Amino acid sequence: MPLSDHEKRLLAEMEAALVADDPGLVSTLNGRARTPKSSRALAGFFSILGGIAVLFIGLVSQLTPLGLAGFLISLVGLVLLISNLSFGKSEFRGEKGQRGNRGKWSDRLEERWERRNFDN
Repeated sequence: MPLSDHEKRLLAEMEAALVADDPGLVSTLNGRARTPKSSRALAGFFSILGGIAVLFIGLVSQLTPLGLAGFLISLVGLVLLISNLSFGKSEFRGEKGQRGNRGKWSDRLEERWERRNFDN
């Protein structure tokens, strides 16, 4: 059973109050680390370089597991680097710098499904 508009509005107000009161708790509940983005991006960059070095050492020494480990280290570094870059975040913000009306991916998908089925 979906929430009514009033319940959605109350839930959004409670969430905004929680974010304003305790951002550390919100980041913990969201699963996001509290480390600065620049340091995580830098760690990702150095992880990529280290992984490439291990990959080449594995290639030269003809040790496949070492080359595979180097590839995985580089891949983890790339994920760290990409996840901390802020591409396109400003396009979803409103005029006052607040996040626009974008929810979770599943919420948006559900809204599109309802529009498609109930607008006909």
